[in-house]
Amino acid sequence: MATVPRRTLVAIGAAALLGVSACGGTAAPPAAAPAAPGSSASGSAAAPSASGAQGAWTWTDDRGKNISVPRRPQRVVAQSAAAAALWDFGVRPIGVFGPHRLKDGGRDPEVGEVDIAKVESIGNVWGEFNVEKYASLQPDLLVAGMYQKDTLWYIPEQSVAAVDQVAPSVGVQLSGKPLVDIIDKYGQLATALGADPKAAPVVEAKNRFDAAGAALKTLAAAKPDLKVMIVTGTPESLYVAYLPDHPDIKYWGELGLNIVYPSKPTESEGGFWEVLSWENADKYQADVILVDARSQSMKIDEMAKKPTWAKLPAVKAGQLYPWHAAERYSYLGYAQVMEELKTNLEKSRDDVVK
Repeated sequence: MATVPRRTLVAIGAAALLGVSACGGTAAPPAAAPAAPGSSASGSAAAPSASGAQGAWTWTDDRGKNISVPRRPQRVVAQSAAAAALWDFGVRPIGVFGPHRLKDGGRDPEVGEVDIAKVESIGNVWGEFNVEKYASLQPDLLVAGMYQKDTLWYIPEQSVAAVDQVAPSVGVQLSGKPLVDIIDKYGQLATALGADPKAAPVVEAKNRFDAAGAALKTLAAAKPDLKVMIVTGTPESLYVAYLPDHPDIKYWGELGLNIVYPSKPTESEGGFWEVLSWENADKYQADVILVDARSQSMKIDEMAKKPTWAKLPAVKAGQLYPWHAAERYSYLGYAQVMEELKTNLEKSRDDVVK
């Protein structure tokens, strides 16, 4: 983010109340992607009793943590990416933390379709979480993704104990799992919180996701020689994404895209990336480079000042496109990502790398 990858996704790749509703509508440390992948226990929700929201509510999250409360949570606070995913499935959080408001006051892409004018901000940047404000919202539940095993994203380590005393929390594992499984987990959680999985916007988003994936697969088959690399940067280093640790990139590889990636990640990053000095930024060659588009990440015009970057074939060919590293895990979110990716790759030459 300004410099950051995903554990820097994690750490950042180094915050008018609305109750949760089952409506039918819809700078962290430098580069590190979601921190190291962790094992996950399958999360599940017990079906609400006949009394609906008045019945007992249980859920086992991806830490293997069992949550059991007298009634279905109504007041949910969520990390921005989790809030965005839940929003697309029909849940309306009352508060968010993590990137959601840009410096100009606009909505950060990381918070998706969430109406930031109707949710309370608990913190907007890495390391910022206002525990007192969080407690004042009287939340029933906190939801956050996890890139590092058993570690809720964007909750400062020093605040964990205090946050745990306020309300139960649900963690959703975001690494080491297939993209579709993560999306499905958010859908299951939203349903358990009262959202309608058959609502028209949800069904339409799923159909759009399937269509976008099929179109990307067709394009990959038509352009087997098109080499694609995914990166993020800091002033000191270039981070090249390690395919197995990124659910989105791995999914695209399964669809047939020719992804250029390291044989192994840099050990100190806990996975996710190979870290290269800018002097060695030409280690890998690709026809197309997807660049981390997060607001905190190094911008392409800043990278252009690095001599080795400027000499890369994809850079000289102008085939640089955004990579939405912190996209919310919903069908709508990734349908949009894959549609944009297909459009960009369709117009790209596959003979840039000689």
